[in-house]
Amino acid sequence: MIRLVNLLVIAALVAAAAHVYQIKFESTRQAERLAKIRQEIRSEHDAIARLRAEWSRLDNPARIQELAKRHLALKPVDVRQFDRLQGLPERPPDLVPPDTSDPIGFLIDKPEPVEPPTGTTKVQKAKR
Repeated sequence: MIRLVNLLVIAALVAAAAHVYQIKFESTRQAERLAKIRQEIRSEHDAIARLRAEWSRLDNPARIQELAKRHLALKPVDVRQFDRLQGLPERPPDLVPPDTSDPIGFLIDKPEPVEPPTGTTKVQKAKR
């Protein structure tokens, strides 16, 4: 009887030792996984810092100005390019009333042709 108890205690000790070893092995594995993830986070932070530095270099207004001068055929704004509000064309009439539930259907059913709005002014029309 005592030998049976001794064998059961020894078996319980072996099972407990195996379980403790399994827990230790799992915790070691999790610690390695955590270290790997922390390293990946550090490398991602470094990559973000590099990208931000590159973005600030690319977004530099002096660099953009130099590229615009080199690659675009831009000319300075001429004073004659501006016009007074009286010289602007009138706003074209609405093709569809604002309270229409089906604007496309309204345009399809509308029998009279509508003069398309143009960008010409009254002064330009008078000169023709």
